[in-house]
Amino acid sequence: MAQLLNEMRGSGVIANYALFGATAQMRYTEPVATLDADVLVAVAQPDRLDALRDIYAFCAVRGYLPEGEAIRVGAWPTQFVPVFTALTREALEQAETADFDGVPFRVVQAAHLAVIALSVGRAKDFTRILSLLESGTVTRQEIRQLADRHGISNSWRKFEGRFLDE
Repeated sequence: MAQLLNEMRGSGVIANYALFGATAQMRYTEPVATLDADVLVAVAQPDRLDALRDIYAFCAVRGYLPEGEAIRVGAWPTQFVPVFTALTREALEQAETADFDGVPFRVVQAAHLAVIALSVGRAKDFTRILSLLESGTVTRQEIRQLADRHGISNSWRKFEGRFLDE
């Protein structure tokens, strides 16, 4: 997957990418169960109804075919998600570059993963935040500052009251 994403970026199909969601979380915590890999992408025309068309075409030429809402890349159904908020744009821009079998691979940082999860607000997202905090890869203060900057400080306060304050 890393090589494919780097090829997409190199050929201009996408401007940038970063792994996020549960698969990105595994860089920072114990492995978690997930059915797919989520990749945040910056595309040239995100407002188009078919914003992912060029990604699907690029993958199809290389034998990676659609499977439901994803494209199967090796063992992983991969969902390509265009940047959708200022938070996800910042997460993409500030992603870290990791090494995956000798291939550079961009991954969203732990604080951004936590605040994206906070903004979505499902039970599994709250579990993700708790796992990231427990791993020590992000602090409450880092989450608070990022949540404040992106206008979701109320969500953070509610989360703290529900899960962290005793």
